[in-house]
Amino acid sequence: MGEPVLSVVIPVFNECAVLDPLFGRLFPALERIGEPFEVIVVDDGSTDETWEKLREARSAARNLRLFRLSRNFGQQAAITAGMDQARGRAVVLMDADLQDPPELVAGFVEKWREGCEIVYGVRARRREGILKRMAYHSFYRILGRIASLEIPKDAGDFCLMDRRVVDILRRMPERNRFLRGLRSWVGFRQAGVSYDRPLRCGGKPSYTFYRLFQLALDGIVSFSYLPLRLSAVTGALVAVIGIGFAVFAAVARIFFMRTPIATGWASMVVLLCLIGGTQLIVLGIMGEYLARIYDEVKQRPSYVIRDMDERM
Repeated sequence: MGEPVLSVVIPVFNECAVLDPLFGRLFPALERIGEPFEVIVVDDGSTDETWEKLREARSAARNLRLFRLSRNFGQQAAITAGMDQARGRAVVLMDADLQDPPELVAGFVEKWREGCEIVYGVRARRREGILKRMAYHSFYRILGRIASLEIPKDAGDFCLMDRRVVDILRRMPERNRFLRGLRSWVGFRQAGVSYDRPLRCGGKPSYTFYRLFQLALDGIVSFSYLPLRLSAVTGALVAVIGIGFAVFAAVARIFFMRTPIATGWASMVVLLCLIGGTQLIVLGIMGEYLARIYDEVKQRPSYVIRDMDERM
């Protein structure tokens, strides 16, 4: 088959229901581009029939390469595993649920041929529930405000990256990866392509609100020091409030011969809760950064491959 020009990396987790429509649209879309390609599917520890379904599809598609991880390591780790195995001069990352339209890859390739090293999809309109849409909208705006670099709004992992960009990302040792942020960090010439994000074609989403929150937290902690600085400012404000209470108590004692703060327990409880709560919040913020440092120091691999099927 020769070396592929285009590598498409797809992480999957319990996506048995969407594989047939995915391959039914993906392979014709890639064939119309007219370049040699490979499709790399990384099974992120699925517990349903996903791996068996992939093996069946592999028998009919020689340019389909399969990798199964030893457990569920998370989407970002599965994407990293696929990038490590990709051989193409350009690498496309996309989801399996067809919310990332395969037909849009041709537009990515066209921008890449024009000289863009990174081409990403921008979600102009979503069709998820209102709570999810509000959460995504708020996250990207907050991240844009506090991040130390400019990260495109409403741009997920759906993108095309030149081989030079992929090689740089592969050399980055982070364990808690936020790829859309790392993609912005490397620089190069980048371009966005707008599209309407449809609903899933089937199955259930594996990204719960908890996992989305964890991903958002990884993005904020990885690309902003503002939470640490805010914790210091909050500590200073609480100290000022405490000093203010002390001055108020002293003045009341000297001029009015009584101290309203000392005579009532409610004000003391409120003050103690304010100070204690602030301390716990600051410790929690510091703990998030410290936990990520601990993960980096351990130097564990981001993923472990259990099985593979890539015979040509």
